[in-house]
Amino acid sequence: MSVTTKDIASICGVSRTTVNRAFTNSGRISEKTKQKILEVAAELEYRPDLLATGLKSGKTGYLGVVVFDVRNRYFAQMLNAVEVEARKHDYFVNITLHEKNKNLEKELIQRLVDYRVEGLILSPVSKGHSFNDFLKKMNKPTVIIGNRVGKDIPFVGINEKRAARDAVKAIARKGYEQIVFVCPPLADAEQENIYSHEQREQGFLDEMKNYTDINSSVIRSWDYLKEAEEIINSTSLKTAFFCSGDIFALEIMKHFKQLGKRAKQDYGIMGFDNIDTLDYVMPRLSTIDNVVETVSEKAVDILFEILDGKSVPNKTIVDYIVVEGETL
Repeated sequence: MSVTTKDIASICGVSRTTVNRAFTNSGRISEKTKQKILEVAAELEYRPDLLATGLKSGKTGYLGVVVFDVRNRYFAQMLNAVEVEARKHDYFVNITLHEKNKNLEKELIQRLVDYRVEGLILSPVSKGHSFNDFLKKMNKPTVIIGNRVGKDIPFVGINEKRAARDAVKAIARKGYEQIVFVCPPLADAEQENIYSHEQREQGFLDEMKNYTDINSSVIRSWDYLKEAEEIINSTSLKTAFFCSGDIFALEIMKHFKQLGKRAKQDYGIMGFDNIDTLDYVMPRLSTIDNVVETVSEKAVDILFEILDGKSVPNKTIVDYIVVEGETL
């Protein structure tokens, strides 16, 4: 049977209130009495009930995080950075995955709030006024990473449009005569929050206006491998694919390799995210580093600023990096 504060109070000949004062270093208590209580607690290997203490104080020491999944290394890196940064503040992280299920996403958020997390960090699949209102009704400090929800909920990310424009510039400098933007999530734009991908597409379209001598097109389908193959087999133009995610670029490279085509020699390709897996892929994929670790750390820091009662900007933009790679 576990030791309780009542047991310690009985052994030390004090009240439970005095024992609690010793543990929280608060209230009126002599140094001698406090030390005696702490020594007895250590001898008995007493472990405080953090949940009960948190419910009383309103501070549970937990943050809630809801993201897509961990199959994509982008989200795995995000979660790792969030957890490490939260630990610096002596907080734990309750991680959940909505798997692109909007109903599940709401249920997970509600559960985290019911379990008294102090704040939320979300990479949402839901969007619109109803979801924005739902989050506000939760009455919990919330920070969004990636897919922005509303202007009144703090968001942390990169300038997706500008990053996409810089990607186009990097491709155009290599002398490509045709650039194809590959973004399968655009097929789900009506049903899901794909803010980041939509921003990337807009940046691509805006920048291509400056290159009237270069052909351009967009693949908006989950059958993107077939479409990319049809494009590369039906043109004599020097063609590059700009993918709205490294995972799509890697899949195309894998597919084209089976067709006997080599990146840079037979086609160019560029990704987006700079997931850590790229360090083990040859040739090294050219990409946009959206500095997910820095973005995630910043999101946690902003969440703690909110918890401390400070004002924070509704939009925080972190600098990205264009990674040259070896595939253009």
